[in-house]
Amino acid sequence: MTIAGHGAAASLYPFLSAGASDLDAVRAEVSRSTAEKAREIVELRQSLAGRHGRQLVECARHLAASFRAGGTLYTFGNGGSSTDAQDLAQLFLHPPPPARPLPATLAEPAFKPLPAISLTHDVAVLTALSNDVGFEVVFARQLAAFARAGDIAFGLSTSGGSPNALRAFAEAARLGMVTVGLAGYDGGAMAEPGVVDYLFVVPSSSVHRVQEAQTTVYHVLWELTQQALTAEL
Repeated sequence: MTIAGHGAAASLYPFLSAGASDLDAVRAEVSRSTAEKAREIVELRQSLAGRHGRQLVECARHLAASFRAGGTLYTFGNGGSSTDAQDLAQLFLHPPPPARPLPATLAEPAFKPLPAISLTHDVAVLTALSNDVGFEVVFARQLAAFARAGDIAFGLSTSGGSPNALRAFAEAARLGMVTVGLAGYDGGAMAEPGVVDYLFVVPSSSVHRVQEAQTTVYHVLWELTQQALTAEL
């Protein structure tokens, strides 16, 4: 299996290039590359605890207060971030069961299912708004229709500059919603003052590492929110 030429794939995975013919050398390079990528994501995830730990706790308490008041979580993003937005909504709406059955005396408290909707799920709405109005409003228009003050707008972007996410945050602010954002690089436009209430930036220029770390951030935030709802945070 080879990759001809010197394109992006060949630069990322040189062991698949046309010149790699020694099987042992290919295996060694695959092993080295895998270990390097694993090290990168572990170090990046560990760095986020110190970078965002206090803000994650503060945000979780704010989200818990919103849910107690009857608030709903609305998630959104583009491309890979759209699938993460769906996963995030599913996580809050349908929490995972304990890892293994436990005796009643040792059973962990059940996680609370919380109202959550992914704005990337309805293809008919997305295509209608994109075709009739413009792709930049596909999330903002849904918030305008469904959301209310005190609800939560949670947007994911690797660049921090997705126009439709920024429009959604602007609409959320107008409605009086709590806004939470995940971004990569340096946060982009999402890092500008007043755009997002709680912004968690993954400081990497690799889209792969950013999205891998963002999943960790929102899983931690979900768990902290659950703790806040049971007054343990």
